[in-house]
Amino acid sequence: MNNINWKVEGMTCSNCALSISTYLKKKGMQQVAVDPISGNVQFDAPEDVSFSELKSGIHDLGYEVRDGEKESYQKKGLLASNKNRFLITLPFTIILMLHMLHPWIPLHILMNGNIQFILCLPVFLLGIWFFGKSAWSSIKHGSPNMNVLVTMGAMVSFIYSCYGYFVLSDANYLFFETTASIITLVLLGNWLEERTMESTQKVVNKLLAKQKIMANMIAFDDKHQEIIFPVENTQLRVGDLILIQTGEQVPMDCKILWGDAEVNESILTGESTLLKKTKKDRLIGGSMLESGSVKAQVTSTGEETVLSGIIRLIQKAQQEKPPLQQLADRISAKFVPLVLLLSLVSFLMNYFLLQIDISDALLRSIAVLVISCPCAMGLATPAAISVGTGRAARNGILYTQSGIWEKFREIRQVVFDKTGTLTTGEFSITAFKTIIDPAVFKSIVFTMEQHAAHPIAKSILRSWMGTSTTRLSKVVEIKGQGIEATDTEGNQYRLGKSVSNTETSPESVLRVFLYKNEQEIGWIELQDTLRPESKSVIDWFKRKGIKTILLSGDRENNVKKISDQLGIDECYAEQSPAQKLEKIKAFNDVKPTAMVGDGVNDAPALAAASIGISLSNATQLAQQQAGVLLMQQGLTKLPEAWGIGLHTYSTVRKNLFWAFSYNLMAIPIAAFGLLTPTLSALAMGFSDLMLAFISLHLFIKKVS
Repeated sequence: MNNINWKVEGMTCSNCALSISTYLKKKGMQQVAVDPISGNVQFDAPEDVSFSELKSGIHDLGYEVRDGEKESYQKKGLLASNKNRFLITLPFTIILMLHMLHPWIPLHILMNGNIQFILCLPVFLLGIWFFGKSAWSSIKHGSPNMNVLVTMGAMVSFIYSCYGYFVLSDANYLFFETTASIITLVLLGNWLEERTMESTQKVVNKLLAKQKIMANMIAFDDKHQEIIFPVENTQLRVGDLILIQTGEQVPMDCKILWGDAEVNESILTGESTLLKKTKKDRLIGGSMLESGSVKAQVTSTGEETVLSGIIRLIQKAQQEKPPLQQLADRISAKFVPLVLLLSLVSFLMNYFLLQIDISDALLRSIAVLVISCPCAMGLATPAAISVGTGRAARNGILYTQSGIWEKFREIRQVVFDKTGTLTTGEFSITAFKTIIDPAVFKSIVFTMEQHAAHPIAKSILRSWMGTSTTRLSKVVEIKGQGIEATDTEGNQYRLGKSVSNTETSPESVLRVFLYKNEQEIGWIELQDTLRPESKSVIDWFKRKGIKTILLSGDRENNVKKISDQLGIDECYAEQSPAQKLEKIKAFNDVKPTAMVGDGVNDAPALAAASIGISLSNATQLAQQQAGVLLMQQGLTKLPEAWGIGLHTYSTVRKNLFWAFSYNLMAIPIAAFGLLTPTLSALAMGFSDLMLAFISLHLFIKKVS
């Protein structure tokens, strides 16, 4: 199987997406995911599939496939966009509608059937070409879409008008303005809907715009002198040397080899505070060099960059569908045939049972066709999730797992790791003591800590940077326990907790012990500090009635002190990774539980929690297991991440309620003649816009 990712242009609602999804599944594609808002289409294809045939089939449905390009794709031609189509049909429709003012303004010429036919014909032909082509293709492929209803409504009113005027010679049969108004107003609704949906994608589009820029590449001539020349960043490869100067965007992920700079990473973190970067520091592609000049080596390109990964995570989250939306999609799939049946029933009921005029019965039947809107039901989730993920990404919050929106409302307790989560994780060495040569002691510790990912190890390495290394073999990190190693002479070393449990260091500090052949030969004393925002974050959860728990591998006196200082409800100390995992499973059995952590030893617990939340400076394994990733340093954005998650799901429910309510009310109203086809077309467009506006309110809504 090949995993395929296409961009499809022309989708305006989930009924369009459903048509494409049904077509691909019938062709044998698997794991099909279609997002009508972003246009992303992903699926697994067999080895022998004909992609040209698939693209041709999607083209027949009325959509265009674009793959392998990052830049915006624009169809050519005057009739290529809904905006142009609407502007072309609008003058004809306005003139046709003017005859309705005849009682007040003498417009006798517009009462002429021939004039009305001539004015309506261009609108009708354009509508049939655009809506009809898509409608017929969708019927052929067994998935009738929204355009079937529009086409049927326009065709019935046009043919009926032509029959009445040219065959029966009766001016009372003229409904050409109904045909024109249906087509024109639906085109207007599509155009406005496109514009509204584009705004829900603005964060992703902003990130995409950062992916293709120019870079200053460094090469060397035959005299080994530097040559700097501009290239497109897509041409860069891992290992290439580049020059980045003040005011320039970092073209790709890279590592500084020379120079110092201040960098703005707000495109990724939402935080505009400048970060100081120097030799060996990493720069993220898409960030901005505000001051300084650096020479750097490219470390990753294309889909492997941090920015590309973030875009994939956002797009993945936007494609997820909770059970409520899956129900709406199943209803949408059956909706168009059902509406066609209801339209026929409306005509028969009005004409035979209520015995009203055939023209009025037909208009009511057309109104039922036009006012029905499966689009709203299908867009309920994509619109809300697109806005929610967009707002979150703009503020440095990424949702990375499916179904996470519904989980936020269920969580009643949150478990926090201590080191690097509630505390800064940036320890400082306050003292050390050893019975061997201090230089040798520092060298052994420094060498062993190079193989660890824990914040304590990073702090020791940072404090003792420049220390010489010792030749060691079989260096292994044991999660939650420490590091073990063997030197060239066969001596066994272990760096970690005390084995005697008789240490008497102050509660505010942490000691790491080094053992040689099971004999203690020294210790290092480190001190950690609370994050400044930890207290306010814990208080926020308490105000929300959510229980807080501290789960740490640190000593009990340290953990108890932090817990009391922050007002945490429960605390558990000296927990190994396995014990943390068991605790999280036990918590989840009682009530849904979220876990906030950042270390390697937190990864299993993060995966087991109902919601795993990780920090930007967490280990890669912890980030991969988390459903929420906070890109800024610390916990500052945690309440906002929680609030956006809650309000996104709330918006999904509001959208679905609106969509179902609209159709339940609108169809009977149209069937009993309380809405004309023209007003029905307006109402259909209004339903989609109303749903989009409810979703867009998430951009400005107070969430925490």
